[in-house]
Amino acid sequence: MKKKPVILLGVTGGIAAFKAAALTSLLTRVDMDVRVIMTKNAAELVAPRTFQALSKNPVYTDMFSGDSSAHPHIDLARQCNLMCVAPATANFLGKAANGIADDLLSTTVLAFTGPIILAPAMNEAMWSKPAVKRNVKTLVKDGFLFVGPETGRLSCGDSGVGRMAEPEQILQKIQDVLSCIKS
Repeated sequence: MKKKPVILLGVTGGIAAFKAAALTSLLTRVDMDVRVIMTKNAAELVAPRTFQALSKNPVYTDMFSGDSSAHPHIDLARQCNLMCVAPATANFLGKAANGIADDLLSTTVLAFTGPIILAPAMNEAMWSKPAVKRNVKTLVKDGFLFVGPETGRLSCGDSGVGRMAEPEQILQKIQDVLSCIKS
């Protein structure tokens, strides 16, 4: 029996977090095993139970949630073939670019040795800030992969660059990267 790829999905506190639920559903439909880490702010937007129901796995929200593992960031990093953060907020991009590890997701990113795909989502004004551009440039140099952001209508009502890529686009990027790993 062929072993399912294990995807670690990081969900941050952008309004596009609802699209991460759709991504989870797509990933499970194509027979991938999905593990989800949500930031505290993401859990304010979409209930962790949503991701638990869609992934059929526990959802991780805290380094010290009472899980039996003393090192959840290490254990999750070792279990997965690929990591994807969707949405990747400006805050998250800044943390990742600067090696800040102050929650379970950012700590797991530092512990993860496989490919990491980021799907940015933020207002166009935020996306265009020099600090965000510097962070993206640093992340690309460090080997992170990107999908999006797209141009379109943003949740705030503006139109412009900053819209998170659609779940189908992110799925395709994940499949493309996994096929390169197997080769």
